[in-house]
Amino acid sequence: MNVPAYGLWSLVIINSLVFIIFAFSFTKPNSPRDWRSFGAFSAFIVALFTEMYGFPLTIYLLSGWLQSRFPQLDIFSHESGHLWHTLLGWEGNPHLDPLHILSNVLIVVGFILIASAWRILYAAQQRHQLAVNGLYARVRHPQYDGFVLIMLGFLLQWPTILTLLMFPVLVWMYTRLALQEDREMHHEFGEDYLRYAVRTPVFIPHLRKKAQRG
Repeated sequence: MNVPAYGLWSLVIINSLVFIIFAFSFTKPNSPRDWRSFGAFSAFIVALFTEMYGFPLTIYLLSGWLQSRFPQLDIFSHESGHLWHTLLGWEGNPHLDPLHILSNVLIVVGFILIASAWRILYAAQQRHQLAVNGLYARVRHPQYDGFVLIMLGFLLQWPTILTLLMFPVLVWMYTRLALQEDREMHHEFGEDYLRYAVRTPVFIPHLRKKAQRG
């Protein structure tokens, strides 16, 4: 008896809720701006798992081209949903290919960044202080780095037309949100935040301090 590859709507709901609840628990959106960003991330997650387990819209739209290029391929099997694996002509279990392994690493690192950053931020907020230790000593917005890594990981694992289009929009939204938070922190902490911002990049850590010590 063949196990169906799609139409597994219970898995769509369960997986979507896990990621959305996780995101909500660490972001706790308050302002309309926060809710828009959270809503966009939630839409990305729902779109992803809908195609992964529910209805493979991307595979359906590309079915004619895929069938002509890969005539021996069962394009509606679950393995074929790993499009990078298919398009690169790799064989074997797609869950063990380099991109899938890298995607898992990115997703796990993203989770760790979000959880670790939240603990530091929460402790600083309780003391009404700037979060400048741990991950916040390397970048000003490690939580947003974590969300971007999770989305990038899923794009490497299971790309879809919709999520590929949504990804740059979400990166843009997180960038705007980070810059707005920078302005709010400057207003609240003044020169202390300016000094912190001068020595700490927004998203991408640099090796300047290590280079100076060397």
